[in-house]
Amino acid sequence: MAAAAAARHSTLDFLLGATADCNAILKALQPIFQEQGMTETVHNWEDHGYLATYIKKNGSFANLRIHPHGLVLVDLQSYNDHTKGREEVDQLLNKVEERMKELFHGNIKRVKRLPAILRGGVIDRYWPTADGRLVEYDIDEVVYDEDSPFQNIKILHSKQFGNILILSGDVNLAESDLAYTQAIMGSGKEDYTGKEVLILGGGDGGILYEIVKLKPKMVTMLQIDQMVIDGCKKYMRKTCGDVLDNLKGECYQVLIEDCIPVLKRYAKEGRMFDYVINDLTAVPISTSPEEDSTWEFLRLILDLSMKVLKQDGKYFTQGNCINLTDALTLYEEQLSRLYCPVEFSKETVCVPSYMELWVFYTIWKKQTDI
Repeated sequence: MAAAAAARHSTLDFLLGATADCNAILKALQPIFQEQGMTETVHNWEDHGYLATYIKKNGSFANLRIHPHGLVLVDLQSYNDHTKGREEVDQLLNKVEERMKELFHGNIKRVKRLPAILRGGVIDRYWPTADGRLVEYDIDEVVYDEDSPFQNIKILHSKQFGNILILSGDVNLAESDLAYTQAIMGSGKEDYTGKEVLILGGGDGGILYEIVKLKPKMVTMLQIDQMVIDGCKKYMRKTCGDVLDNLKGECYQVLIEDCIPVLKRYAKEGRMFDYVINDLTAVPISTSPEEDSTWEFLRLILDLSMKVLKQDGKYFTQGNCINLTDALTLYEEQLSRLYCPVEFSKETVCVPSYMELWVFYTIWKKQTDI
């Protein structure tokens, strides 16, 4: 059975400079749709304008919504993704735009035609930013798409950003995003030579790959999901190099384990690290009930990490999008509730594939006078 064609949703908006004569607009635009052989249905509300629906025999349809206050909206949904079909849609919208300009003689404040949204396509190009804005990526290939026991793992190819790792709908890292890796390692200000380093998460291998170059004594990486590693070592090699090909190297080991029991064990054993890098999850964007478990998880990770961090050690982590000021403030409040007093600094970095500025934290134990 052939795959169903994706729907192309095209829009054309007019913001008029005055109130609208709804009936006059409808009569002016009706012939454009009727000459396409579209069947018309008109709804009229006394104080709320008109909604005209036009349906074509092939299943394509258009909605013309005319608001009395001067907003005219055209939505057109078609299922022809071939060049001819797209040209027909463009021609129809061009005719509507030309007719509206003739009708109002320059008394239109704004005309807006957005690129068509492709809905239900084999390749999903639309991913929201952390602060809820819709971004259309230049995705042209699904490289990897598997469900692990923990999450959905996608690796999609972008013409600009290379392969992008997406975990359960959250854009994690692209091959273009060295800036992220550098920021969560301290932005080049740290000397990792001969140091003990603990990485929480980091399944894309980017942090491990960059730290190993800096001649640490030993890096331990805790990653719960083997399938993330399997996908990244094959399809994210510009990020991880060959470091994930083996789970053990001269100066590193990768443990496929839940970090919580391992951190508890390390704390009980008195094992200490010069650096702890938390690459598990971004700061939650709210304190709603569904986010409670994530906040509790972050607090637990922070406390356990401080227990295995040397007195002069540093803890690095991502925060979230710079626009999410309330969430970042809440995170900073958590830092005052840990079992030991800490201080922190933060840095804002542009991560290419995120298309938004991202905040990173450096946290360290507060030095107390003896």
